[in-house]
Amino acid sequence: MPVGFITHPDYRKHVAGPGHPERPERIRAVLEAVARREIDEHLQRIEPEPVPDELLASVHARHYIEQIRQMSREGGGMLDPDTAVSPGSFDVASLAAGGAVAAVRAVLTDGLPAAFAAVRPPGHHARPAQGMGFCLFNNAACAATAAQQHHGCPRILILDWDVHHGNGTQEIFYRSPAVLFISLHQDRWYPGTGAIEETGAGDGVGFTINIPLPAGAGNMGYAHVFEEVVLPVAQAFAPELLLISAGYDAHAGDPLGGMTLTAGGFRRLTAMVRGVHAGPIAAVLEGGYDLAHLGKSVVATIEALAGIAASPDEAEGVEEAPYTAVRARTRAVRSVVRHFWNI
Repeated sequence: MPVGFITHPDYRKHVAGPGHPERPERIRAVLEAVARREIDEHLQRIEPEPVPDELLASVHARHYIEQIRQMSREGGGMLDPDTAVSPGSFDVASLAAGGAVAAVRAVLTDGLPAAFAAVRPPGHHARPAQGMGFCLFNNAACAATAAQQHHGCPRILILDWDVHHGNGTQEIFYRSPAVLFISLHQDRWYPGTGAIEETGAGDGVGFTINIPLPAGAGNMGYAHVFEEVVLPVAQAFAPELLLISAGYDAHAGDPLGGMTLTAGGFRRLTAMVRGVHAGPIAAVLEGGYDLAHLGKSVVATIEALAGIAASPDEAEGVEEAPYTAVRARTRAVRSVVRHFWNI
């Protein structure tokens, strides 16, 4: 089946500085991997547009939006030691959010069953009034908000499998029962949020599910958590739209994580959610900082969305954390989730 593929050459114009892991070459690595696998016949390429200011202001505080705009006009600067604004960053970040919105439009209006937005900078750490963790605007949150405002989508599941907790996305939707946020992330890792007990507030209680996994969790461990928590909750919630915050820094070869997933592992996770959710799926690139593994993992995800036969995996020799540790954490998560969901 065809998959919408959204990207833009201007995504390379955001420059975080010499030696920074969130670098323009990430987009080139994805495009080269797609070209090597020769899957163009399965892709419908879509060129994004910048996200409208009014939509951006539905997610972020106006004073913060203007702060990023002004910093870009004045030559850039640092929001924190990790998060840079360069002269082109406002336009690129707006275009990145627009890429996520284009992915939603592709699956909700244009009739495509799935879409993948290869964008940068990433977005899931961006809070309503604060950029952090390499992120300026929250791409997934903009996409979900567009689905609500422009497509009348009443139930949205955001599944975040980046190795880092999506604290910004969680904060934006923490009180909303219309958006179910599920995050799998490395325990006691940046930014330090995402405890099991963080389950939402107000009307949104139960609509945030955090699954902090022990370092070293890999293909088997993640699949177990999907089977025991993610898939049953997804089936119970029955979303009209599934958004994947698709970070690949949980790959065994990534320099910024301590997990042991492989490209084949990401393929399996994608196939698993596709198996229980027949509706629209839009994936948005988040982290992933080893260029070779990033490209392979993105391709594996796209192939699973398109139903393309698997390419060889590199799982041999990757040692996972003890399965007992993952099972114990899964039981702990289920004991909390059962208060809200019949799983």
